Amino acid sequence: MACRERLKALGVEFEEHKAEHDAEIGCSIPYPIVLKTLGKSISIGSGTELNCRMAEAAARFAADVVRPAVRAEFGTDLKSITQASAYVCRPRHGGGKLSEHAFGNALDIASFTLSDGRTIDIGPAPPEKDEKFLNTVRKAACGPFKTVLGPGADPDHALHFHFDLEPRRNGGTFCQ
Repeated sequence: MACRERLKALGVEFEEHKAEHDAEIGCSIPYPIVLKTLGKSISIGSGTELNCRMAEAAARFAADVVRPAVRAEFGTDLKSITQASAYVCRPRHGGGKLSEHAFGNALDIASFTLSDGRTIDIGPAPPEKDEKFLNTVRKAACGPFKTVLGPGADPDHALHFHFDLEPRRNGGTFCQ
């Protein structure tokens, strides 16, 4: 409940969702929420189902890092974030271990839309000004999130950023 109260204080709009569990595969998200916004007028794609801890990390990151980076680089505001994946019951690509998506503990971001209507897509060869912004966001994500992947990390992450909160040894991070 405390996490949900912090989300409300951040201005995040969300709905409670029923628990999801697949005993055969091992996926589980006991108290999911579905985000409508990431706070003060930052919309996010429909179906963004996450655990509360991940939702809070994403909302704080949008407010504290992405929005200021948009203002600094483009002189406008952040309107929305397009998510490519949130809760999905599946293993990691190329491995048997479950993805953090299988626990609502990961968010994939495909693009950012600015209030002037411009869209910044995540991909392998963005325009120079977009690249500076995307590099700023990606570098700043390494810390609040424990895993950060994107273009150049591997073929599976060529068109989006992957952020998750998977605990790592010694509290470290994995960022590529």
